[in-house]
Amino acid sequence: MKRRQLLQLSALGAMPGAFGLARPALAQAAGGIQFACPVPMSGSFAANGKFADMGMKLAIEQYGSVLKRQLAYTVLDTEGKPATAVRKVQEASQQQGARFFAGGILSSEALAIGKEVDKAGGVFITTAGADEITGKDCGNAMFRWSVPTFGAIEQTVRPLIESMPKAKRWYTITPQYVFGDGLLTAAKGIFKEKGIEHVGNSYHSLTEKEFSGYLTNAAAAKPDVLLLLNFGAQSSDTLRQAVSFGMNRNMTILIAWASGLEQFESLGADLCDGVYFGAQYWHTVDSELNRDLVKRVSARFKANPNYSLAGSYICTKLLLDGIVKAGAIEQKAVIAALEGMKYEGLTGLEEVRKADHQVLKSYYLLKGKAKARMKGADDYVDVVSSGKSFLPADKTGCKLA
Repeated sequence: MKRRQLLQLSALGAMPGAFGLARPALAQAAGGIQFACPVPMSGSFAANGKFADMGMKLAIEQYGSVLKRQLAYTVLDTEGKPATAVRKVQEASQQQGARFFAGGILSSEALAIGKEVDKAGGVFITTAGADEITGKDCGNAMFRWSVPTFGAIEQTVRPLIESMPKAKRWYTITPQYVFGDGLLTAAKGIFKEKGIEHVGNSYHSLTEKEFSGYLTNAAAAKPDVLLLLNFGAQSSDTLRQAVSFGMNRNMTILIAWASGLEQFESLGADLCDGVYFGAQYWHTVDSELNRDLVKRVSARFKANPNYSLAGSYICTKLLLDGIVKAGAIEQKAVIAALEGMKYEGLTGLEEVRKADHQVLKSYYLLKGKAKARMKGADDYVDVVSSGKSFLPADKTGCKLA
């Protein structure tokens, strides 16, 4: 995807008529089944929010109506703040009658949204990563499509350790909130098991943009591997600054939770070369649904789907399929329809585990390619490995009523 195409795609997402459905009609369709996409449309994670907005709209347009009722839709700018997210969800449920929500990119806001949606009698599906979402803070109305932090670390840190047995010293840079702590805890568990020396960790805030101090500390520790546990623009900024310091020449760099194609496009092949990335989704996955999504996005935008768009699309589709299966829009009926659902998803066979509402799906370890090896505009990485890693349901701490 060329940068010009990426910018055009993002711009289209902000246009009311981008999908042939004007924003007022989407938001105010009389008698429609109301959907809402609570995501950051401003702030540090706005780019992810804009693509998520587009993913929901694409699914809504594809279905058009279910149960002979028109689908209605609105986007809610959470600003990445739990309090704002709760207020926007309250307004959407009370003023527009919204009951079906897909979004909550940040774990902190997703946890808050899940509780509020349950109170409103709705259903919420998220792509946020903290283990608590389908763990000790799980809820009857909350589901999660993305692999949680435990699985992301299992499918990135573990295979990398096994492929590089001499890399015994690891340094971590971590965002200081529930998602970052979840990744760090899971990584420490593997370090202890495998005899890895954790030579240091630097915490940073969610508003941080300058990472040179943390990277200086990391370089001083002389690690074999630098593990970045931040996400989105923050992981991109950290990687840019690390490469500018020449750290990629002295150590292996792993971003445990990359945002995929949009991140690689913003970084460029030279910065991605030789760097490892963990990913929830990659557009070359050979599944029937993914091939269909790629065709739809290609036809619409002459581009490939990225993770933020694809994640929102599949979360919305799951809600829609749950409504169809239930033959109703009542909360309990849709929840019951989703629980235990097995389907051909974007990553192959996927299953909604009844015990904790976690979707069981694959996670991917990718490695950046040199620009000379790219076979096309979006061929930034090789898929090194993939697999499914989840705590047993009785070990998650989830106690659904």
